[in-house]
Amino acid sequence: MNGQIAWGELFFTATGRLSRTPFLIASAILFTVGAIYEASVGATLHWLTGWFIYPALIYCGACVLSKRLHDRGRTGWFAALILFSLAALWQQAGGLFGAAFGVVMIWAVVELGVMPGELGANRFGVNPLRPAAA
Repeated sequence: MNGQIAWGELFFTATGRLSRTPFLIASAILFTVGAIYEASVGATLHWLTGWFIYPALIYCGACVLSKRLHDRGRTGWFAALILFSLAALWQQAGGLFGAAFGVVMIWAVVELGVMPGELGANRFGVNPLRPAAA
């Protein structure tokens, strides 16, 4: 990513690594788009347009999450667990499953939003903050 991130690469590819700041910005953008959509669309229109909006948001979220997980040295498949937990909590899940999904989300916030990426290159690419000198 060479320190510069193209918007298309940020939201539409799952390869490579992503440092914290672009991850937090991209996450805020996706949450804002989802919240604006939820607040502004009526029930009938929501049923029709949700078939297009939600898959796009989920795909973009999976790409952003995968890149950040790669920066932490984790496989991108953990993004599925995080997105599933987020969807369950968005619908206000309760009980034992709600608690389990809450634990997953707390882990995700700490792992992806607080912890730094791995130093140096890992199996997913070079460190986005310190690219290898040519």
